[in-house]
Parts: sequence; structure tokens; C-alpha cells
Amino acid sequence: MVIKHSNDLVKPTGGRKGSSRKTRRYELGGFPVLTTLGERVIKKERVYGGNIKIKLVKDKFANVYDPKTGKVQKVEILDVVKNPANVDYDRRKIITKGTIIRTKLGEAIVTSRPGQDGIINAKLIVK
Repeated sequence: MVIKHSNDLVKPTGGRKGSSRKTRRYELGGFPVLTTLGERVIKKERVYGGNIKIKLVKDKFANVYDPKTGKVQKVEILDVVKNPANVDYDRRKIITKGTIIRTKLGEAIVTSRPGQDGIINAKLIVK
């Protein structure tokens, strides 16, 4: 099933507008993948143009960049501390871009979009 990313047919007053044409292929999109903690699960999806998009459903590791040393390490995610994107995501421990995660190196902020990129990249928060 897909989602339509075009203007709806409701006027600001609440009145209905009629459709002037059918839905075009480029207006279709997909449902978001809400990444959580767990054993790695990916979902491959064919997208517009015939390309493949890898969506991350679950993962327990992140590539964490340490700004002091300039090195990147693959470390285990211990917990999701805060998700400023949505209070419901915060409660459900969903990982999106901007989420603060706890790792063995310390707290880090997610810089990638796991539902779009298929990987969790993060940067250590220097205090």
C-alpha cells in the first residue's frame, strides 16, 4: 500500500474540490519505517526509478564518531535516551535523526536517517 503526497481536495473553508486528473506515479510514497532497538532487520523496497532503498527496521549497533580523536567505532546501543522529534517516539524508543542514544562510549546524537539510509550513524556529545 502507498501514500499519496499531493494536495488534498479540501478547501480552507472545509468545502470539497473535484479532482482534475488521476494520481501521478511521482506523487506516490511509502509508509515510514520506525527504527527500534533489537537484532538487525532490514527491509528492501523498490522505489521510483527502479532503485532499491534499504530501510532499517531494527538494529543494536551504531557507527559512532568521536570528535576528539577523529575516529569512528562500531558500538552497541545500550538505550534510547531522548527523541526530540516526537514525544510518542520518545516513549516508544524509536530512533530517528536527532535522537540521543546511550552507548558504551557515552551519549551520542544520531546524524543519519535510519529509515531512509539503512544504518545508524551518530556523533558523541562532548560535555
